[in-house]
Amino acid sequence: MNEFGEIDYRLAESAEASADAKTWSFKIRSGVEFHNGKPLTAMDVMRTLERHSNEDAKSGALGIMRGITGMKVDGDTVILELDTGNADLPFLLADYHLMIQPDGGFDAPAAGIGTGPYMLVSDEPGVRTLWKRNPNYWDSSRGHVEEVEILTINDSTARMSALQSGQVHLVNRVDPKIAELLNRAPGLTVKNASGPGHYVFIMHCDTAPFDNNDLRLALKYAINREEMVEKILRGYGTVGNDFPINAAYPLYDASIEQRKYDPEKAAEHYKKSGHDGSPIILRVSDVAFPGAVDAAALFQQSAQAAGIPLEIKREPGDGYWSEVWNVQPFCASYWGGRPVQDQMYSTAYLSTADWNDTRFKDADFDALLLQARAELDTDKRKALYSQMAMKLRDEGGLICPLFNDYVEGVSDQVQGWV
Repeated sequence: MNEFGEIDYRLAESAEASADAKTWSFKIRSGVEFHNGKPLTAMDVMRTLERHSNEDAKSGALGIMRGITGMKVDGDTVILELDTGNADLPFLLADYHLMIQPDGGFDAPAAGIGTGPYMLVSDEPGVRTLWKRNPNYWDSSRGHVEEVEILTINDSTARMSALQSGQVHLVNRVDPKIAELLNRAPGLTVKNASGPGHYVFIMHCDTAPFDNNDLRLALKYAINREEMVEKILRGYGTVGNDFPINAAYPLYDASIEQRKYDPEKAAEHYKKSGHDGSPIILRVSDVAFPGAVDAAALFQQSAQAAGIPLEIKREPGDGYWSEVWNVQPFCASYWGGRPVQDQMYSTAYLSTADWNDTRFKDADFDALLLQARAELDTDKRKALYSQMAMKLRDEGGLICPLFNDYVEGVSDQVQGWV
């Protein structure tokens, strides 16, 4: 995908779908070499998809592959058959797990032999990765430097220090609290771009007291989104509306009414829920998202104004993703978003989704998702997604107050940042 959220065909020159979006044909580009000098073929593409279709491979792309019922090669074209129509298949096949490898990577999947502008030299997970320029890369508009080294520096302070000292030329995940200070440093610029990433508080719809939709609505009306954008994101983001889609998605419906902080309406739903007044425990940690603990404190204050007894329990970072997220019924979390709405909803809100972290299970929502997936008419598809968004917003277990910008610190020596 390019910076406008559109498909930028690379190894495939083009893609064509049947009228029901169940049969897709991908014409594979000629003149492309793997890093080992072997020419790319349509068979390499099909074999890669076969490897990721194997349940034993435990691929991160297995969910995408499960919808493919058949695949074959016809000359320079890969033809895929789907169990149900999917208008988003080209976007899904751009998933980073599906790097095309010689003969599908069956022999040496970890060798990192691909077709990109840089070739893997060494990889120390959690420490550093070194790449060198591919002299035979097919696209002259990419691959302008001789080497790229990526360092892992998880501590935010150490990461910013590395940028300021010149040890690195670019860092990601700049804390909004220090963004303006970093922007004033000589030779550096803070860059930001909006995207589909969002910071959330998630409730399990099947666990008391969150199995009561009035209580869920009470909490949704009890959060002050504008205050959080100002104080947590320092303006590097936008307000959310309790569904995981924003203007980063091409079929986003901007006409859906924005939910506002309304302590009176929150109190009304809280009373209607019949909750016994005991503390409602919200579990948070610094690792949930930058500023999560401070965001929870703001949530507690705004809920208190509505008479809702929110209690914050701060959890250690170690074990948060294994022992709190997707385990405890109310906690802070984040999502990086997905390229298209179908993938975001299928990953986290379909009843059978592996990562359904709100336990939202609704047959009507599932039916709308499958209908939208196969719909090739853009206007009809947008209308279906709008119905899904409002259903999730009004009945789901997601409190989505914030869509975060991607914020990066960039040395003036780096050109062409997008």
